[in-house]
Amino acid sequence: MNMDLSPTQLSELEALAIQAAQRAAAMIQTRVRQDLEVLHKEGGSSVASQVVTEVDLESQRLILETLEDSIRRYELGLLTEESPDDASRHQRKHFWCIDPMDGTLAFTKQSPGYSVSIALVARDGTPSIGVVCDPVSGTIHHSIRGQGARRNGEPWEPQSHASNDKLSLFIDHSFIATASRPEFRERLEALAKNRGCHEIDIIDHQGAVLNACSVATNAPALYFKPPKPEPGGGSLWDFAATACIFTELGLPASDFHGQPLNLNPEGSTFMNHRGVLYASDLQLAAGAHELKQP
Repeated sequence: MNMDLSPTQLSELEALAIQAAQRAAAMIQTRVRQDLEVLHKEGGSSVASQVVTEVDLESQRLILETLEDSIRRYELGLLTEESPDDASRHQRKHFWCIDPMDGTLAFTKQSPGYSVSIALVARDGTPSIGVVCDPVSGTIHHSIRGQGARRNGEPWEPQSHASNDKLSLFIDHSFIATASRPEFRERLEALAKNRGCHEIDIIDHQGAVLNACSVATNAPALYFKPPKPEPGGGSLWDFAATACIFTELGLPASDFHGQPLNLNPEGSTFMNHRGVLYASDLQLAAGAHELKQP
């Protein structure tokens, strides 16, 4: 039978997810400077969403090997980037949502910005556990719903940078052209000025997972993917873990309509219909809607 999970069981599952993420991250780092065959798969409209390597697949294997017993014991569903969606996420009370290596494009360029992301999500789309491991620094960001967020096992409170006069904008590689357009820059500069910032720093070398984490550690900061008609905009596994972490940090993580991210929609796993928005404070979150592409 499908079962509800107690706080003790959630703590056990979080520890297991951390173990899986660290195991995968350690393997990834051993492969950084090796020659790799870069493959392509069916994905979203961006190049980054279509790149896959043998390391992604090996990372997924290690993670699933570590989580296998929990899937059986707790009758959990599964959604992971490098395997077909078997719809178990709609049939079980909770499911593991896994990105074996987010930021594969950065990894193939031997540039920091890739990570391992593991979340446990309830069938109603509520993230219950979020674990992110940065293989380069070894940093673990993790949280359990209702129990706060931690970094490397220590309580993590977001820092206030009210006096910081630089606005950091974290964007995906596919958004570089839009970020360079004069009309976008004008709107971004107006937002920065309204926030009391006189300088803008645009960072574009990371995957979605570390972009979100960076918002929490570089306030004032934003990361977003505006709604668009074509498939893409990231997938559930890109945002499930960080959505849990942001909730526990008390920071905005929503769609472009200000609603909680739908982390278990019917049909496609893509997020393009409503977009994704992470911000270091509510004022920035509200102003970011003005940056939406016309």
